[in-house]
Amino acid sequence: MKKEKPTVGTGRRKTAVARVFMRKGTGQIHVNHKKCEEYFVIGLQQDHVKAPIELCKIQGVDFFITVCGGGLEGQSIAVRHAISRVLVKEDEERRAVLKEQGFLTRDPRKRERKKYGRAGARKRFQFSKR
Repeated sequence: MKKEKPTVGTGRRKTAVARVFMRKGTGQIHVNHKKCEEYFVIGLQQDHVKAPIELCKIQGVDFFITVCGGGLEGQSIAVRHAISRVLVKEDEERRAVLKEQGFLTRDPRKRERKKYGRAGARKRFQFSKR
């Protein structure tokens, strides 16, 4: 019996990078070898992850996700981006629905680097007149 290859997609947000492997199954979502609810404890982050799946009404598919870098909020949005890309890769007709919600757009905002002569990116060192 031949095992079918999973559909793979990548999503990013700030410094978080998520890889999603999608294959036929029972509808489970595993993030870094944990259930989604165990990894993303906050309900809003769970909603980020499940939004494209519910929007496209996907059933009978398992998602295995590896995510690293950044914080949990950035990771959840990176996972949403990756899941959306996988769903579009599997069926191109889903693009319009996901694009309308903004799930396929990579958020380009990143942390600004620290500059020399400054305390941070824009903050200055304390000024002393005397």
